[in-house]
Amino acid sequence: MPVYRLREGEISFPNPIYARRDGLLAVGGDLSVERLLLAYTHGIFPWYDPGEEILWWCPRERFVIFPKEIHISRSMKKFSKRHEFRLALNRDFADTIHRCRVKREFAEGTWITDEMEEAYCRLQEAGYAVSVEVFEDGELAGGLYGVSIGRCFFGESMFSEMENGSKMALIAWAQLLERSDFLLIDCQFHTEHLESMGGRYISWEEYDRMLQEGTGR
Repeated sequence: MPVYRLREGEISFPNPIYARRDGLLAVGGDLSVERLLLAYTHGIFPWYDPGEEILWWCPRERFVIFPKEIHISRSMKKFSKRHEFRLALNRDFADTIHRCRVKREFAEGTWITDEMEEAYCRLQEAGYAVSVEVFEDGELAGGLYGVSIGRCFFGESMFSEMENGSKMALIAWAQLLERSDFLLIDCQFHTEHLESMGGRYISWEEYDRMLQEGTGR
């Protein structure tokens, strides 16, 4: 399959069915709010290494967490009983995305470039990106950020400052999304960590149907 080249100023994407087997759909374009919103409502997201052109992905099989299926292990239940937790939304979006970047750079490298940080801060200012932070006994323990459109949440990255910080943030956020009647948390790619917390694959057809219903596309 060919990889499509996008042009700056022309806000469009090829049909996601033309993505390569590895999920790569297109290259180029920009990270404007308009293009990012079009991308997410069609199951497309940017992911690329520093110094590369922007790469746009749309895996045909999607790894998601349904909020009502978030898994809380026995050890996490015991851990949560020993501490007092408080959830905060958009406490400091720029700080949260930067913490995600720094933690990933330290551990394994990151796709969160200066350009990406600036783009998602613009999305947050427009009301579509959200940061989630959890405090353990009054101290910042961890958090995550992503894109929220309609009743769909597209997770981007997480960080931990304390033991289980990102896990507690994801659990609390999933429980809040369930109460708010959200349909799914799009994890984009599989990880063992997310699978242990209830993530599973669904078909493109099921994903796209839920995307249309959840975003009003």
